[in-house]
Amino acid sequence: MSRDFLQSITRLRSGYIVRVKIKSRKSTFLRCNAGGRLFPIVVWSLVGCLLLLQLCSFTYQRNVQSGGTHLSISQQTQFRELEEVEKENIQLPPPRKRSPRAAKRKPKRPTTLIDEFLDESSPLRRVFFPGQRTVVDPRKNYGNDTYYYRPGRMWLDTEGNPIQAHGGGILYDSRTKMYYWYGEYKDGPTYHAHKKGAARVDVIGVSCYSSKDLWTWKNEGIVLAAEEKNETHDLHKSNVLERPKVIYNEKTGKYVMWMHIDDANYTKASVGVAISDFPTGPFNYLYSKRPHGYDSRDMTLFKDDDGVAYLVYSSDKNSELHIGPLNKDYVDVTETMRRILVGQHREAPVLFKHQGTYYMITSGCTSWSPNEALAHASESIMGPWETIGNPCIGGNKNFRLTTFFAQSTFVLPLSGLPGLFIFMADRWNRADLRDSRYVWLPLTVGRPLDRPIEYNFGFPLWSRVSIYWHKKWRLPYRR
Repeated sequence: MSRDFLQSITRLRSGYIVRVKIKSRKSTFLRCNAGGRLFPIVVWSLVGCLLLLQLCSFTYQRNVQSGGTHLSISQQTQFRELEEVEKENIQLPPPRKRSPRAAKRKPKRPTTLIDEFLDESSPLRRVFFPGQRTVVDPRKNYGNDTYYYRPGRMWLDTEGNPIQAHGGGILYDSRTKMYYWYGEYKDGPTYHAHKKGAARVDVIGVSCYSSKDLWTWKNEGIVLAAEEKNETHDLHKSNVLERPKVIYNEKTGKYVMWMHIDDANYTKASVGVAISDFPTGPFNYLYSKRPHGYDSRDMTLFKDDDGVAYLVYSSDKNSELHIGPLNKDYVDVTETMRRILVGQHREAPVLFKHQGTYYMITSGCTSWSPNEALAHASESIMGPWETIGNPCIGGNKNFRLTTFFAQSTFVLPLSGLPGLFIFMADRWNRADLRDSRYVWLPLTVGRPLDRPIEYNFGFPLWSRVSIYWHKKWRLPYRR
């Protein structure tokens, strides 16, 4: 604390006492038999603390705004297009006619945009799942439109086939200087295991695509295949394999894959582990287990700067998240685990780090129905984590409250562009899961929050996480 600041507090305190004594002849100090001067000491200590808090808050806000301004000035040319969000004006179709008897028997609630999204017979389906004519084909030369991402459109690989890498994640391999995109291969018929069961496709395996530019993807094939005959095997086609993530272990030289393993009724609730000597596989499946003895469903991996890797998974019937470090080989969890976001019913976690702060985006638990994303932040990966609001910007209210009609699956940091990431999400088509689409959008970190968190004395402890809606966009260095 500076000498000037202490002198200011002393002058303020002295002036206040003088004024009070002039106004009243009686002493303002409460007289007590024991410690009569304790009360004013406590009062002025609290005044000093409040003044110090205000000074720190002012200094922090100036630093945040200064840092944000510096980032905006140095990269305003690159980021301007990404921060100019686009609007969506989607008109609901006229209500369908109903007979007077049906209307009297059960009044129909107003149709929402989410209802139209889920209704496979809705005329708005083409808005959310555009047809073949709008396909993104990297084999073609689009001129000035080359390298543009177009969220929700069909995306082809270098062989002209739709990319099948749902619920996936991306690994950048420094040895091959390539990006590898792993995901669920769902090129099969969609059906329901039973009347009230979730939509599903028989397990085919984990796919892998490679790229140097994050736009043109080569199909490397199925790197972890389903088991066709052994019905007791975790990877039997009748079971569930979801959200595969791969990280590299420098100590062992192995590529390690973790995934959600379940049965058709989602009662197994486990994680599975596989390893390979090469990023393109084949991966050798090791085992499945319930991590830390708890049920595990939607999960992800995060590898920190110090090489420690963490497993994050939705648990206790999706009512909370668990997080804990993996062992040195990345093939098992350790005994350490923390429960986070308890009672908040969040799933589909994705983690990333920026300037020493950990950030996470999650979705609500509404099955195939889209819902509102929430961003969370923490100074320590093990928590505590604070929720800092909905990161989605642009589109319209329905788009923001449905994560642009998609669900988070991964956040990819971009080397050389601090504060800029790619937010990866899946737009699930529950009527035909193989036709689910990818929603890739720019994500930035670096602006102050819209409003301070209620219980932190007005301190904007975290920078805002922003995901911007665009019908088409490209990375800043694509000029």
